[in-house]
Amino acid sequence: MTTPTRLFDFPYFQLEKFNLQKALNTKKDGKWEATSTQEYVDKANMVSRALLRLGVKKNDKIALISSTNRTEWNIMDIGILQIGAQDIPIYPTISAEDYKYVLNHSESIYCFVSDQEVLDKVLEIKDETALKDIFSFDHIPGCKHYSELFNIGADDSNQSEVESLKDSISPDDLATIIYTSGTTGRPKGVMLTHDNITSNVLDTVDRLPQIGNNSKVLSFLPICHIFERVIIYIYQYSGFSMYYAENLEKIGDNAREIQPIFMTVVPRLLEKVFDKIHAKGEELTGIKKALFFWAISLGEKWEPYGKNGWWYETQLKVARKLIFSKWQAALGGELISMVSGSAPLQPRLARIFGAAGMPVMEGYGLTETSPVVSVGQLADNNYKIGTVGKPIPRVEVKIAEDGEILVKGPNIMKGYYKDPERTAEVMTGDYFHTGDKGIIDEDGFLKITGRKKEMFKTSGGKYVIPALLENELKQSRFIEQIMVVGEGEKMPAALIQPNFEFVRDWAKLKNVNVGTTNEELVACQEVNDRIQKEVDKCNAQFGKWEQIKRFELTPDTWSIEGGQLTPTMKMKRDIIKGIYQNLYDRIYR
Repeated sequence: MTTPTRLFDFPYFQLEKFNLQKALNTKKDGKWEATSTQEYVDKANMVSRALLRLGVKKNDKIALISSTNRTEWNIMDIGILQIGAQDIPIYPTISAEDYKYVLNHSESIYCFVSDQEVLDKVLEIKDETALKDIFSFDHIPGCKHYSELFNIGADDSNQSEVESLKDSISPDDLATIIYTSGTTGRPKGVMLTHDNITSNVLDTVDRLPQIGNNSKVLSFLPICHIFERVIIYIYQYSGFSMYYAENLEKIGDNAREIQPIFMTVVPRLLEKVFDKIHAKGEELTGIKKALFFWAISLGEKWEPYGKNGWWYETQLKVARKLIFSKWQAALGGELISMVSGSAPLQPRLARIFGAAGMPVMEGYGLTETSPVVSVGQLADNNYKIGTVGKPIPRVEVKIAEDGEILVKGPNIMKGYYKDPERTAEVMTGDYFHTGDKGIIDEDGFLKITGRKKEMFKTSGGKYVIPALLENELKQSRFIEQIMVVGEGEKMPAALIQPNFEFVRDWAKLKNVNVGTTNEELVACQEVNDRIQKEVDKCNAQFGKWEQIKRFELTPDTWSIEGGQLTPTMKMKRDIIKGIYQNLYDRIYR
């Protein structure tokens, strides 16, 4: 059995080793629709044959835009790649204007969309692109359905051409171009080869808990992002049955249905899960409420590997039986572990979920690193809260003199598409400059300390690292988003988006009138005073020059649609400052 060296090798590897009856599972019309490994491979070959008959050639580009993860995406992925073409995954939530930029910059000739909303955005700009046609995964009047490819490719007389093209594809050949959702300017097209991604899959797979094949896993993070895409290939290589959540709101329902043993998450999701659990705890009374908050207090002190001693572990067994078992049941009851990426995870949350028997391994990487650089692992004492684990095999990490994290390995991108200048800016020899700052501790664990470019100087010449303050304050349940500002100003300050749902619950308990609108809530003096307490608590941990001297509350929720966040939920700092220029001026002017 040959180890995969190209991305389209993974389903064939799975077919030979596991041959699952339920390899890919998507819910349609209220029922889970299963695709076997054999059907997966057969349909991918039909897609390849059809694309060749439609005139697609090696190195042509085909765009994939899907609002949710679904089986059709995987079939198209393999069907495109095994004829030497490249797929261009596009975030569904970006604007039609950004669609136009990516489609034109990549020179995509076909586009596959998931639903009416995405189709409408593509149709808006189609005439300004080189697209020959659009196909849809949903049945939409007036749009070709992607199953038409199965009809075109049903005749297997050109399968020999598919096989010849597969044989001609080298691990070093370009596989995909992923456009990063940059916080400033136009997105950059990151060129990733088959070997970039395949090596990352094979070097990361042992960091997952050792769970048997045929186990169920739940997927909901966007597959167009390299983090979830690599996980999908890992699942295929490991013989797991993948289930795609219907949407973010249905994650709990879907988890209870299928009882997954593993899933990937982002910190914001865990924050929302915990907030809901906490709100239910507030509604309890008497001994039940006391036990609930005793368990949380215990969880906040959790350390892995029984480091807190036998008495703590004895109490923890009681807490797990009485309280935490209900949390586990809410996510299916079988969850062994989770992996978190894309943003820093609050250590407090890592402890609480670890205490609840659902430890969260934090990882680190970028699109340009395919993406995994390091990730925690519960086995072999390779897990430490507050770090992103140790580098994976074959990936070398070193810290530059200015604290920047530099990475070298087979996972480093081929470069930015059509942009050799920007490629040169981020490479020194074989080392990629991540733009992140970090340290490697005495045990070899990598810890992220902030973004190199986001560090700023106040007018007094003092350096401030916003991420350190932001990560500390985001642990407050009163604060959903925070951006520290003050470059060139006399003092650091902050723009804060309150956790509106939590603040309203708090106000109800405290008989505080916060009105009915967000505008009234952020103007409420009691709310501002309460958040000031959170800021004061944070400030006590920092030097005087770093402390947040003033803040303003924003009246709306920061979102991708609102323009404040990228599709990977990172803050667009310049955009946020522009949106709230009046609040910024109120602080400093």
